[in-house]
Amino acid sequence: MAIGEWKSPDQWSEWREWLSAGLHARNRWRLPVLLSGILFAQGRRTVTTWLRAAGVSDDYQDYYYFLAALGRNTESVSSRLLSLILVVLPLPKRLLAVIDDSPTKRYGPHVEGADIHHNPTPGPADSAYLYGHIWVTLSLAFRHPQWGALALPLRAMLYVRRQTIPTIPRERRWRFATKLTLAARLVEWLAPLVRKAGKTLWVVVDGGYTKRPFLQRVIKTGTTVVGRLRKDAHLRSLPPTEKPGQRRRRGRPRIYGENRISLAKRAGQPRGWQTLTCTLYNQQCAKTYKTFLATYRPIGGVIRGVLVKEEHGWFAFFCTDPDASVEEILEAFADRATIEQDFHDVKEVWGAGQQQVRNIWTNVAAYHLNLWMHSLVELWSWNRSHQQLCDRSDSPWDDPERRPSHADRRKALRQLIMQNELSTITAEWSLPPKIIRLAETLMKMDA
Repeated sequence: MAIGEWKSPDQWSEWREWLSAGLHARNRWRLPVLLSGILFAQGRRTVTTWLRAAGVSDDYQDYYYFLAALGRNTESVSSRLLSLILVVLPLPKRLLAVIDDSPTKRYGPHVEGADIHHNPTPGPADSAYLYGHIWVTLSLAFRHPQWGALALPLRAMLYVRRQTIPTIPRERRWRFATKLTLAARLVEWLAPLVRKAGKTLWVVVDGGYTKRPFLQRVIKTGTTVVGRLRKDAHLRSLPPTEKPGQRRRRGRPRIYGENRISLAKRAGQPRGWQTLTCTLYNQQCAKTYKTFLATYRPIGGVIRGVLVKEEHGWFAFFCTDPDASVEEILEAFADRATIEQDFHDVKEVWGAGQQQVRNIWTNVAAYHLNLWMHSLVELWSWNRSHQQLCDRSDSPWDDPERRPSHADRRKALRQLIMQNELSTITAEWSLPPKIIRLAETLMKMDA
C-alpha cells in the first residue's frame, strides 16, 4: 500500500483536502499524495524522492506536469492556507506579517530563473556568491503560549534578475519585477484577506525594504509598516501647526517640517533616554530608548521613530502608525527573526532547493510545497504538549526542557501516522507480539 493511502489523522487529512479544493478537479487529488510523499521522504529531497516515498513512481510524468500547473496556482492554495490558519488558531485582533528574501542553492546550467546572487550566509567556505534562486517570502508571526515567537510561511515570489529574463522561454510568460515590487504584491494579496476576516495587519521588514516603491504601495492598503531606519535617514520635523485665529496661508498645507532631524545627534545626546521592559526573543529584557515623531519622504507623512541604545551602539526603528507604542514597535521588529528560523527549517528539514527541476513554474511549486508543509506541521502541533511532540530519553546529553524543534514536530506527525496504520493492520490481522514490537522499533528508527 502506498503511503498516500495510509490512515492519517482526520484533522491532517481534512487540511490536505481543503488546500487542494481550489485546484482543477481533474488533478487536485494529486496534491494530498505529494504532501504525504514530502512528509516521509528521506535523504536528498528531490521530486523523485517525494514520488518514491508516496509510492507513485510509475506515474511520475503526470506529477511533473501537475507541479508545473501548481506553480501557476500558488496564490489560490496560499489563500486557502491563510483561511485555515484564521479558523484553527486563536488569533489576536492584529496580525503581524514578516517579509524577507532568501536564496536556495541550485546546480546545473539549465535551471530557469537561477543566477549568481550574493550569499548572506557564506559559512566556512567564505563564498561571497552562490548560484540559485532568490525567494521573497511572506510569513505570519505569532506568539505561541508555550514555545514563544514562531512564524507560518504562506507564500513566496521568485526574484529573477533583469539580465536573466531572456534565458527563460517565452511560453513561461515571466516578467521582470524588483524585490520591492514583489514584496508589495505579497502585501497587496494579504491585506484584503486579513481585512475581510475583521483583523488589522502590521508588516515588519528589514532596512532593505524601507524604500519608497515598497512603502507607499503598502500604505495604500491600510497596512502599518514597522522597519529599521538607516542611521543617516533623511528625517524632518513635523510641519508647523496653524494657531487658532491665524490666517491660513495660500497653497496646500505643508507635509514636512523645515528642520532636519539627525539621528546620530539625538543618539549622542545623553538626556532624554527612558527605560521599559518588553518581551524580545522569548525573554523579558529592559531596553533604553528615545522616541519622537518625524516626517519621512518615503512614507509621505508622519512616522514614530525609536532609538534603542545597546552595549555596542544604537539602532533606529520606525512605525508608520504615529500612535503605536515603543513596546509594540520593538516586539514587532524582534519577531522579524522568526522568518529566519523559517528559512533554516525549510532548507534543512524539508530540503528546499534540492528538488532538481528546471521549469521555472515547477521550481515555484516545489518551493511552495516546502512552505506549506512547514505551516501545516506547525499548525498540527500547535495544541500538543511537549511530551506528545518530543522524546529525548535517548539523548541524555540534550536539554529535556528545550522546546521541540520543527524536526521534532515533523517526526511526531510521521510516528502518529505510522502508528495509526499499524493499529489498523493489527485490528484486521492477528499478529504475534514479537512482530508488532519489531514493527514499532523499525517505525521509530525510520521516523
